[in-house]
Amino acid sequence: MKIIEHDPWLKPFTGIINQRKERIDQREKELTLNLDGLDAFATGHLYFGLQRMPDGWVLREWAPHADSIHLVGDFNNWRSEDAYAFTQNNMGHWQLEIPRDALHHTDQYKLRITWPGGGGDRIPAWTQRVVQQEDTKLFNAQVWSPESPYVWKHAYPDLSRIQPLVYEAHVGMATEKHNVGTFREFREEILPRVVKAGYNTLQLMAIQEHPYYGSFGYHVSNFFAVSSRFGTPTELKELVDAAHGEGLAVIMDLVHSHAVKNELEGPGNYAGDPHQFFQKGDRRNHVAWDSLCFDYGKNEVIHFLLSNVHYWLTEFHFDGFRFDGITSMLYLDHGLSRDFTSYELYFDGGQDEDAITYMGLANRLIQKVKPGGISIAEDMSGYPGLAAPLEWGGIGFSHRLAMGIPDYWIKTIKERSDENWNMGELYHELTSKREDEQTIGYAESHDQALVGDKTIIFRLMDKEMYWHMDKQSESLVIDRGMALHKMIRFITAATSGNGYLTFMGNEFGHPEWIDFPREGNSWSYHYARRQWSLMDNPELRYHFLGDFDRTMIRFIDENRLLTDPCYPVKTDQQDLLIAFTRKGFLFVFNFHPNASYTDYGLAVDAGKYQVVFTTDDALFGGFERVERSVVHRSIPERSFGLKHRLNLYLPARTGMVLKKIPIPRVR
Repeated sequence: MKIIEHDPWLKPFTGIINQRKERIDQREKELTLNLDGLDAFATGHLYFGLQRMPDGWVLREWAPHADSIHLVGDFNNWRSEDAYAFTQNNMGHWQLEIPRDALHHTDQYKLRITWPGGGGDRIPAWTQRVVQQEDTKLFNAQVWSPESPYVWKHAYPDLSRIQPLVYEAHVGMATEKHNVGTFREFREEILPRVVKAGYNTLQLMAIQEHPYYGSFGYHVSNFFAVSSRFGTPTELKELVDAAHGEGLAVIMDLVHSHAVKNELEGPGNYAGDPHQFFQKGDRRNHVAWDSLCFDYGKNEVIHFLLSNVHYWLTEFHFDGFRFDGITSMLYLDHGLSRDFTSYELYFDGGQDEDAITYMGLANRLIQKVKPGGISIAEDMSGYPGLAAPLEWGGIGFSHRLAMGIPDYWIKTIKERSDENWNMGELYHELTSKREDEQTIGYAESHDQALVGDKTIIFRLMDKEMYWHMDKQSESLVIDRGMALHKMIRFITAATSGNGYLTFMGNEFGHPEWIDFPREGNSWSYHYARRQWSLMDNPELRYHFLGDFDRTMIRFIDENRLLTDPCYPVKTDQQDLLIAFTRKGFLFVFNFHPNASYTDYGLAVDAGKYQVVFTTDDALFGGFERVERSVVHRSIPERSFGLKHRLNLYLPARTGMVLKKIPIPRVR
């Protein structure tokens, strides 16, 4: 159990950690009995739902509480007919064989189900295509079976080479138009921007079908269906394929932490049994999210969710997932009544052991189907071992999001004046991580851009952004905001554990929050789009931030910076300075609002050093106070021991990187 070797504080909980590992292994054995592995078990998407066969169609669903099921749709004017009545076996599986000429590509349909005491129309739980009616706004399942299957043009990227530099994106709000963007528009207009920005991993949000657009895709109704508001399954494949052609990995937000309550669109009351997929009693309803909680102890639910993982990896060639809401899954109280100030809170019996088992199985399946696949856990509790390998006693996620970092930045900007920022606390927050886990750092994601919160740029500049972002304006507020926006993102990226993330538009300081069309804003799309024209306008300062971010990401990627740890050089509270080395580079950040330092001494290895990157470059809207052509020579300093002293000019509110110049060998 390496997680215990790496963290002796876990030793008192050795028994529980062992039990969790054994439970995952035992559950896999039970599920895969007489099957060739977990990937063979997780193939429900090839059996359930509507399947095209050589001589017709077959539709299968799991509905143990149903009395009868009929297929209704365009093909029979939505009437219940004996010819389209399902038959049931003793496992609660219902099946209907359909002649080839009865159904056609794009036909719409539903299941008409009766159960003891009631009945209603339902969308098949395993359906792979759902569309909304413009007039009634109701959703129907749709036959999606093009005559020619999609032919993939590009190979998967080499995931072993990728340190995830993640560009988090929402297809619907990616364009500048006042409407819902499409997969085609994203591929043609936005993907080139992502490629130019230098990010190597594209994270797509809201892919699974969701009835309410404003849920940001997190209230899922149809887990196997691509959201039709963005386009067709074929168009999503074209987008993923094009991204692979540019060398990008593509991951998607996967929501297995809960499901939408809607009964007509989702599985909430599928066949008169509200607990078919979900927990019983008080545990069924998520008290904070107004949604339903899966029963991870049921084999059929595990089969449904693992098949969903398999489906997205193989059918759409995704390279992995960002798993949403992991904290909610880990704890019976969803983590809402815990402050996570002691290890006992991770092992006190208040954990959902079935959910933890499911997570371990899902991560094992990902690596079985796609070795090296990315699986990022969104967890704010700091659960030990979450992103450690299963064989070490962990849960098997490949990475965890460093969710404390954006919270720390918000707290610092809101509650402390610039001269009172705590350098030691800041460096610790940015660099602390568990030895056995890979983490993805970020200054802000979509969470910080939503209505009710503020992006970093808006916290720094507020309303000044609307009037003084043109290059002709002079504003100390804008000068401060520009400098700190670059420094915050740079030090966060430079200290990130094993990856870095941004949300689309935040890299260039998008000025407004995100607010999806809703009754409260008169169903406006004004805040559910990205104003790329701001960055493209050479008269505005936004392009400075975009240019800086692109140079920063290229520097990190080309030097494979995140393969090595950070080593502290100096943290000085009085001078508001942080210096550290990583991958042979010296990073220096002077956060002081007005004090610039001349001949500031840092302890370094003997040699010559030259600035290779600085936030103060005029190309990034800076004041060009750092002379990059100067070669800095270290000098002996008795008080530094084996180290030399490097004297530097450090302008206020500036970050810089220096590289040691190799000394030529004498032959």
